[in-house]
Amino acid sequence: MPSRIVIVGAGQAATQAATSLRAGGYDGHLVLLGNEGLLPYQRPPLSKAYLSGAMGLDRVVLKPMEAWDEDKVEVHLDAEVTALDRQAKSVTTRDGQTFVYDALILATGSRVRALPCPGADLQGVHYLRSIADADGLGQDMQSGKRLVVIGGGYIGLEVAAVARKAGLEVTILEAAPRVLARVAPPVISDFFQTLHRDAGVTILTDVKVTAIEGTDCVAGVALADGRTIPADLVLVGIGIIPNAEVAREAGLKAEDGIETDVDARTSDPAIFAIGDCASRPLVHYGQRRGRLESVHNALEQAKLAAAAILGLPRPVEEAPWFWSDQYDIKLQIAGLSTGATYSVVRGDPSQKRFAVFHLDADNRLLAVDAINAPPEFIVGKQVIARHGQLAPARLADMSVSMKEIGAGA
Repeated sequence: MPSRIVIVGAGQAATQAATSLRAGGYDGHLVLLGNEGLLPYQRPPLSKAYLSGAMGLDRVVLKPMEAWDEDKVEVHLDAEVTALDRQAKSVTTRDGQTFVYDALILATGSRVRALPCPGADLQGVHYLRSIADADGLGQDMQSGKRLVVIGGGYIGLEVAAVARKAGLEVTILEAAPRVLARVAPPVISDFFQTLHRDAGVTILTDVKVTAIEGTDCVAGVALADGRTIPADLVLVGIGIIPNAEVAREAGLKAEDGIETDVDARTSDPAIFAIGDCASRPLVHYGQRRGRLESVHNALEQAKLAAAAILGLPRPVEEAPWFWSDQYDIKLQIAGLSTGATYSVVRGDPSQKRFAVFHLDADNRLLAVDAINAPPEFIVGKQVIARHGQLAPARLADMSVSMKEIGAGA
């Protein structure tokens, strides 16, 4: 049993790791190092309830300092780790502090991908990854202003929904032929494009941004086709990059994220990696591995790492799941659709309640995208986890309940 465990990071993965270690009986020295000046907090609300003002800081922070003290976790804020010495088993922070470990958990998260064009540093250009980012964006989001969102992914669409409800003029710019092109099937993309356009959002696809125009502040976004979209503020949402540099420099295997085994252990047996920064085996999908940017992944990997460190039985792994809230719509996703041969639509998209099931050539369910359809999501997630097969005609038949369908899978 390690006498000293250090957790690098202060998000949901790090918080769950500390919680699971204490719940599992660990009574040694436990240190958590966060690179922000705030206690660990949730990130998903930043583009939704927190940005809109429906959720305050007190509800976003995962637990108060008193709770950390009660769990006897030594929390250091503004403590960005810049070096890892595997031989000395220590990490060093930017201000020169060194922390020795017997077991190390890297929960370093990710950072936004910067927009590579002239004018990207103008005042009024925003990214959204931290509470400070959300606060800055929220202050600029005033009714009547013109917001241009660069990137039609979930973050961009969620912010567009909040901004439109707040009275801003909103334009979404997407380089692909449709929004959500990398993560959703055409029927889901079409649904959200219609949803946003009906709310007054302008969506331009197949466009390339060449510059942000303005002198000191944003005035517009220039496109490769010669058009300029007027803007008072810009949100850039073009993806994230795993924070794996410290691990890579220390010699750990880390290409697209820090590589781990099924227990979240890296190529160094004393070091674990969890959350956005980690590339893990996808146990429900054969030999594939990948990074999963989700709350579920953060919590699950944290529990796996804690169990491995404490020598406890491995927790059962669920099918991956994700969600997005836009206007009055809740999208719930279970599984990963890569490798699907065909899809089955259950329900009617025009009624704003339907699901898309993705199956392989053997009718094995790989993923489900559920719009305002909790039974389809819940049953689908269960079927995916047990590698179940579904009959397409039965799946599309709304007279057959999801409970019946799940029981027969």
